[in-house]
Amino acid sequence: MAAENTKKAIIPKKNPMPAQDPVIRAGNFNEVALGYSEEAVVAEAERCIQCKNAPCRQGCPVDIDIPAFIKKVAERDFAGGAQKLKETNALPAVCGRVCPQESQCEKYCTLGKKYEPVGIGRIERYLADWELATGVKIPQTAAPTGKKVAIVGSGPAGLTCAADLAKLGHQVTIFEALHIAGGVLMYGIPEFRLPKSVVQAEIDNLKKLGVDIQVNAIVGKFSTIDELMESGYDAVFLGTGAGLPNFMRIPGENACGVYSANEFLTRSNLMQAYRFPETDTPIFAGKRVAVLGGGNVAMDAARTALRLGAEESWIVYRRSRVELPARIEEVEHAEEEGVKFQFLTNPTRILYNDDYWVTGMECLRYELGEPDASGRRSPVPVKGSEFILEVDTVVVAIGTGLNPLISKTTPDLAVNKRGNITADLETGATSKPGVYAGGDVVTGSATVILAMGAGRAAAKSINNYLLSNNKFLSGSLLEVREASQVRVNEAMSK
Repeated sequence: MAAENTKKAIIPKKNPMPAQDPVIRAGNFNEVALGYSEEAVVAEAERCIQCKNAPCRQGCPVDIDIPAFIKKVAERDFAGGAQKLKETNALPAVCGRVCPQESQCEKYCTLGKKYEPVGIGRIERYLADWELATGVKIPQTAAPTGKKVAIVGSGPAGLTCAADLAKLGHQVTIFEALHIAGGVLMYGIPEFRLPKSVVQAEIDNLKKLGVDIQVNAIVGKFSTIDELMESGYDAVFLGTGAGLPNFMRIPGENACGVYSANEFLTRSNLMQAYRFPETDTPIFAGKRVAVLGGGNVAMDAARTALRLGAEESWIVYRRSRVELPARIEEVEHAEEEGVKFQFLTNPTRILYNDDYWVTGMECLRYELGEPDASGRRSPVPVKGSEFILEVDTVVVAIGTGLNPLISKTTPDLAVNKRGNITADLETGATSKPGVYAGGDVVTGSATVILAMGAGRAAAKSINNYLLSNNKFLSGSLLEVREASQVRVNEAMSK
C-alpha cells in the first residue's frame, strides 16, 4: 500500500489580523490590531515551508532563527518558541508590532515569491504576548565580570545593548534623559500601535536581568562621557537616537497651533494628553489638522489628531502615493479611519490671525520630475498653482536630527557633517576608545529593529573590549580592533 501523502496544500494568503472597526477605533486610543487567536497563529505557522537555507533570516537585523521559532508554534510549543525567539531579540513584543517585516524578513520569504509571505511579525507578536500573559522566563546571566558599562539612552538600541551585556555578566546602568525609560517606544509611537504597558513589561524584564535604569539623567548636563568613564565605567554605549525635530523654515512656522511631530506625539503618548484633565498635560489639536510628511511618524500624528477630536486630518506630501515612505499597513489604517491625503503638495507659508493663531496654509502643487539621489522622482513645483488649505493646526513631520549635547561636551568624539556620531557600523566603535554608538544617533532616523541590530553588534564588541582588559589583546581581538578603527577613520574622512 502506498504511503499516505500528508503534505498540506499551501494557503496562498496570510491569516487576517483581527482589528478594531475603523469607525470605532478612530475615537479611542486602544490598540488597533487585536492579535491572532491560538488557532490562527498555528495555521499561519503551518504555512511556513521550513526552507533549509532560511532566506528570511537575511532580512532580520538581529538574526532571529525565524524557521525555528515558527516550527515551535506549529507544534503548539509556545514556551519553546518564545525562548527561541528571545535568544537574539530582547524586545519581541515591540518588534511584533512595529517592525516593517514586509521590507525585512518577510521580503525574503520563499513563499512570498508566489503567494503572500508568512506573517512572521504576527507570529512573533503572538509568542511574545503569550509569554507576557503566562509568565516570562528570565534567561540566566553569566558570572559577574566586574566590568561596568554605561548606556546612554533607553530606546531600542540602548535596551538591546543593555540586555546582551547583562546576560554576559557585566554591570550595566542605563541613563535616560526623560522621566520614563523606553525612548521613542514611549514618546514617539502612539498607544494604538504600541501600548505602553507592553513596552513597560519589556523594560521590567530587563531590570530582572540586573540592569539599573537612571531616569531624569541627561548625559552632557549632569555628567559628561569623560566623567562617566572617570567615575568607574569601563565602556560607554551611546544610543540617544535622533530626537531633534526638523522644520520647513517657511513664514508663519512660529505661529500658535504649529507643532513638531515630536512635541505633538510626546504630549499625547508619554504625557497622555489625550486623558486631560485626568493627566497634567493639555494639548490643542484643532478641528482641521494638516500633517506635513509621508512617513510612519506623519501617519501616527494624523491618526492621533482624529482621536483627539479633529474633524479633518490631512497628510500633505510633496510626492505621490507611490513614493510614500510609510508602511502600507499604516497608510491603509489611516485611510480607513478617515485621514485625507493631499499628494504632490508642499506648503509655502502658514497663515495666522492677529492673535497669532493658525488660520490656514498656502500650498503649491507639484509634479514629479527625474529621480533624485535616493532613486525617488524629484518633485517639481507647478508655477501658479498656489492654493489655500484651511486648517487651524499644523504638525511638521519631515524627519529629525541629532541633539548636539553629547558631541559638544565630548570634543574628541568625531561626528559627520550632519552631526551624526561617526562609528563603525559593524562594531559600533567610535573615534574615542571605550565609547561605542549605534542606532539613529549614527545612521539618522531609521527603524526600531535596525537600532536593535546596532545595539546587539555594539554589545558584542564591547564585550570583546572589556574582556581584553584594554591592554593585553589577543591577536584576533587586536585585528578586529585595528580593522574597526580603520573603518572609523574612513567614515570620518567622508
